[in-house]
Amino acid sequence: MQKFILLPLVALCFISAAQAQAQVRVKDAWVRATVTQQKVTGAFMQLNSAQDARLIEARSPVAATVELHQMEMVGNVMEMRAIPGLDLPAGKTVELSPGAYHIMLIGLKAQVREGDIIPISLVIEGRDKKRETIEVKAIAKPLHQANGHLMPVH
Repeated sequence: MQKFILLPLVALCFISAAQAQAQVRVKDAWVRATVTQQKVTGAFMQLNSAQDARLIEARSPVAATVELHQMEMVGNVMEMRAIPGLDLPAGKTVELSPGAYHIMLIGLKAQVREGDIIPISLVIEGRDKKRETIEVKAIAKPLHQANGHLMPVH
């Protein structure tokens, strides 16, 4: 009788632990395809965290450097700058998109062609300072088009 009670409890613990690890969901991850000799591109996606968290780092084997960036209007000029992290408020979708927050892949090791699958690792830090790495597979989309809309060139 104890085995029948213990087994479901152990299984429930594993399910709860797995759900605790998957606090951030990634949706619609894509990278802008490049032209020959282009050494930078952007990665974009939607992030939704079950709990308050922070995106603190991104990595990819296709680039020498990966940075988190923000674009914003300063006076009448659009400026892009690296940021140390990006807050992910609980239950809210944070959009990484052209002309806003995004991930820059700098020092590309090869051309990113339409249809390529680009691996990106996102390092997320929770309020408790515990870190989780999420592996993302982003599809490369045409240079000037993503999700059916014309996009500005970086």
